[in-house]
Amino acid sequence: MTPVVAFGEALVDMLSSRLGAARGPETFTPYAGGAPANVAVACARLGVPSRFLGMVGNDRFGAFLIDEMRAHGVDTSGVVTTDEARTALAFVSRDSSGERTFDFYRPPAADLLYRLEHLPAGVFAKPAIVHLCSNSLTEEAIADTTLALAELANRSGSLVSVDANLRHNLWPNGQVDIGRATALLDCAQLVKLSREEVEALRGDHPVDAWLSQRLAAGVRLIVITDGPGPVQVHRLGQRLEIVPPPVKAVDTTAGGDAFIGGLLAILAEAGVDAAGFAGWCEDSERIENAVSVACRCGAHAVTRPGAYAALPSREDLDTLRASVRD
Repeated sequence: MTPVVAFGEALVDMLSSRLGAARGPETFTPYAGGAPANVAVACARLGVPSRFLGMVGNDRFGAFLIDEMRAHGVDTSGVVTTDEARTALAFVSRDSSGERTFDFYRPPAADLLYRLEHLPAGVFAKPAIVHLCSNSLTEEAIADTTLALAELANRSGSLVSVDANLRHNLWPNGQVDIGRATALLDCAQLVKLSREEVEALRGDHPVDAWLSQRLAAGVRLIVITDGPGPVQVHRLGQRLEIVPPPVKAVDTTAGGDAFIGGLLAILAEAGVDAAGFAGWCEDSERIENAVSVACRCGAHAVTRPGAYAALPSREDLDTLRASVRD
């Protein structure tokens, strides 16, 4: 089995008690979150060895995140604490369909201070599946660290996975650095995007041309989600489409992270690393089966509030599959 290593931000989602335009007192409940941390937890809950690399503040929220990750089986020996900045917070509001808006208390934040010298010794001694996202590109120093880490992972024979996970209000003036985000995508063999992220990143390029550029750069598989709509899977010369199971969304906070976590868990169980990924991608049926599992992971997650707390176990996936069949 190939271990999963996720790098980036761990933060606390302060989830509003309100749905949509509901009135009355509003309270916020803390849930452990952060996109790459969610993916590490998603893999661990599915029985895959996973590790999280990142930095949190030496404060109550940082301790809360570490405890939560450990409770779900994630190796946190690569998590660094600092007194130089606080743990990031995200205040999360939801509309009546569970879709979210975020108000981030970042920067400053501890996760932005992680540097290559904080990497544990031997972390890339053996090939792994290394997962990254664009939230660790929003400042120059952390972007340099992230891109250098991706290069180290590639040199080690690891399979690099990137989820764009764009949060425009984390970037200076709300403007994503498209060049920087695209550079990270092109470091990966597996890329996950939402339909909206494709539109944000492609600029003036037609969608098919932009996707072809990513595949020409070395990306083997591009997976595009669209909320409850069909998932598109692109590889050189072929496109597949998989329909996720219908569910009623309560909180979409970790839906995409559950999806990519489920897909990475399938790859990890198959022992796939960079050397084996091209061969794995040649089998359309295998891809469809793996993406179907990922869809069930995402569908389960959006039916529950919070991030870690909503991520499915194997038993949860079996229950969802049985209910959809009925």
